[in-house]
Amino acid sequence: MSSIHQRQQLQQQHQQHLLSDSYPISPRSSPNWGRSISVFGRTGLLVLLTLVVVLGVVLPGMRAPDGLFGGSKVSVSKWREYTLEEAVPFAAKNGTLIVCAVSQPYLPFLNNWLISISRQKHQDKVLVIAEDYATLYAVNDRWPGHAVLVPPAPDAQVAHKFGSQGFFNFTSRRPRHLLYILELGYNVMYNDVDMVWLADPFPYLQGDHDVYFTDDMTAVKPLNHSHDLPPPGKKGRTYICSCMIFMRPTDGAKLVMKDWIEELQAQPWSNAKKSNDQPAFNWALNRTAAQVDLYLLPQVAFPTGGLYFKNQTWVQETKGLHVIIHNNYITGFEKKIKRFRDFGLWLVDDYALESPLGRI
Repeated sequence: MSSIHQRQQLQQQHQQHLLSDSYPISPRSSPNWGRSISVFGRTGLLVLLTLVVVLGVVLPGMRAPDGLFGGSKVSVSKWREYTLEEAVPFAAKNGTLIVCAVSQPYLPFLNNWLISISRQKHQDKVLVIAEDYATLYAVNDRWPGHAVLVPPAPDAQVAHKFGSQGFFNFTSRRPRHLLYILELGYNVMYNDVDMVWLADPFPYLQGDHDVYFTDDMTAVKPLNHSHDLPPPGKKGRTYICSCMIFMRPTDGAKLVMKDWIEELQAQPWSNAKKSNDQPAFNWALNRTAAQVDLYLLPQVAFPTGGLYFKNQTWVQETKGLHVIIHNNYITGFEKKIKRFRDFGLWLVDDYALESPLGRI
């Protein structure tokens, strides 16, 4: 009797279990899976919540690999078709744009320059003219819309070598970009990215002159020196630096850019004459000086690298008056980086997060 009674109790318990679980969540909700975790149960919800929190903390710090999100085919196609005409009004603020031209080898210098600009609160008006697709994607992946490539792209492997034909091809595109921006009606400041801003340069752009520029000579000028175009040097032309220029969208500024372009076409690069764009810029300034309102920026605020890095007596005497420092009068990536480090101007080691690009 006892065995029959026990069998009846087991049958009743089994029927009650089936009735209470008539619509199981999954096939595993059978008695054999009684110990599994239901996603709608208290434990299941706790596990899901924990997973969401972990992913929320970890994923933002991880950069999606190429081919996902920013590196997708859709994104790549979008930036390939992005034009200067679209990019300029996007990046410009109050009718003014800050422009640089960069190839992939110079990305660390771009970041260093951007950190210094961010400290002066002008980073939002920066547009990077990428000279290769790797740079275009790298910048826009982190800072959408702030890089544009104007085809055709020069060879990124040689464009960074000073004195090479690639370097000439790279720099000779500059006046065309600047002229186009002027034609769109914007003020434009051009900087090389081996520069560092120590202060805001815009208060120094006094008056309504057409073109503002800096002298590349190392001889010390008086603090109240003339702002006229300096007299020609031994080669019959001035030694103005083409690496820091500010222009207003005037006929005079456009004339200088057009003459610069013509001069570059008339004196192309050759093995015998390994030129760059700066002599042509000076010839253009000299030829148009009578027709254009030119303005030489103060040497103390915008010193050439040959003065700032090599005349420490002058640097100490003028301390606190420097605005933009140019790391020129030296060639080679490692040498430029070392010099910046020696003078406390290589910011990417400790302050990369101040750049719109972060650590690149």
